[in-house]
Amino acid sequence: MPKITDYSVLFQSMFGTKNSKGTSPIGSFQLSQLNSGSVQAQLRAAGIDTNSRQYKAAIKQMTSNANGAMYANIQGIKNLMKSYDKDGDYIDPTTGLAGLLVTEENAGSRKRIISIPEGSKDEMFELTKKEFLRENGVLNGDTTKRSDVYTNMYRKVQKNDQLAAGYTMEQYERAYRQAFLDAARKADPRWEIGRPVPSGALDGITRESVEADLKKSGGSLDVKI
Repeated sequence: MPKITDYSVLFQSMFGTKNSKGTSPIGSFQLSQLNSGSVQAQLRAAGIDTNSRQYKAAIKQMTSNANGAMYANIQGIKNLMKSYDKDGDYIDPTTGLAGLLVTEENAGSRKRIISIPEGSKDEMFELTKKEFLRENGVLNGDTTKRSDVYTNMYRKVQKNDQLAAGYTMEQYERAYRQAFLDAARKADPRWEIGRPVPSGALDGITRESVEADLKKSGGSLDVKI
């Protein structure tokens, strides 16, 4: 999620504006008054569940980006709440997926190996091979479509497993790439990244063979492959 630094634009467009004389715009209230009985009553009357995780996540973002003197309004709060799901997880505006934002709360549980869809591993293997050949082994962040593979996979797993699935896929992706590097260097010991990959060097390498070798060598992936 991008870090917002222009707070004036943020609050003018979403939460109300500061009156030049310091008085509250119509229908707005200062953030310092958010927990007052009258403001809470207004929020509940507008259909906002102030005990919901969605509301609490929105308010946490709002208050972390401003001070108590800033003004907010009910519609602005409703708009911001749409950025979170019922569990209070941020919804990525590009993919529409929630639960993919790494926080202090979930950072620890992210680094675990889980079973991920076979089709997703196939997709990653084929893409890694295609881009390896096209870019001569160079990792090109400007042209890669790897994020599409991750997004497709995230849609197939439970939300609570999405971050772990991404971490697991990273390990497979690294193993696939290493296999291609080893094969290119075996075909031509003088080959270097950036030079055309030796013709036929990757022939015969399959996802299954890479994962079998990884398992045989006691690789870091502690999953059934």
